[in-house]
Amino acid sequence: MSKWFRKAVKKRPPNTLGGWKKKLSAEARRRKALSSRPKNWNLDTKIRSAGRALTALANVTKDPETRKKARSDAEYFFRKLKR
Repeated sequence: MSKWFRKAVKKRPPNTLGGWKKKLSAEARRRKALSSRPKNWNLDTKIRSAGRALTALANVTKDPETRKKARSDAEYFFRKLKR
């Protein structure tokens, strides 16, 4: 069963939040989250994807500090998208 999963992940790897750490400043965390999105996406798609990834992180983490910072970064991206 793991064979088909490995092929699927290799064919289309998931987008991670490369380098996002709760110890960084808000500006640095948001810059890393946005730069971790694929370069060929337009800015709105990158912002939406980063916000969704941070919301997912906030939903699954058990660390309250990470949850708070991920949620605030996600809300920042969604507010930016509404402008």
